[in-house]
Amino acid sequence: MTQVILRTDVADLGGAGEVVVVKPGYARNYLIPQGLAYLASEGSVRRLESERQQVQVSMDRQKDRAEGLAAELEGRSVSFKVKAGEEGKLFGSVTTVDIAEQLASEGVTIDRRDIVLEEPIKELGVFRVPVRLHADVRPELTVWVVAEE
Repeated sequence: MTQVILRTDVADLGGAGEVVVVKPGYARNYLIPQGLAYLASEGSVRRLESERQQVQVSMDRQKDRAEGLAAELEGRSVSFKVKAGEEGKLFGSVTTVDIAEQLASEGVTIDRRDIVLEEPIKELGVFRVPVRLHADVRPELTVWVVAEE
């Protein structure tokens, strides 16, 4: 049996970065020539572990940054004064771009693609809008849409 490190996900075998044991012919004739894996030597296993640790440290830093920004966003509200017709229907809409620009004017930089809004807001009211900062961190903003007088 031969140990190989997978470069990509291989069905019924494992995910990228995993060390798996396969038959020598399968490794020699298919996995390695196709670029799906490389032989697992002591050095390559050590390098893989080092890369995993670096990736984990990077992911932890990203999550910490996201949690810090989430603490800043939680409980924050933005309001928009817009023209509205009867029954509270807007003559336009409030979009993710509008929300991101309003936050930027208040000193908080959020990418508009991180603001989760199924469709633009087209009526007056108070809305809870989630913000996707990290897979595990999703604070909510309060968006007030009020009629312009």
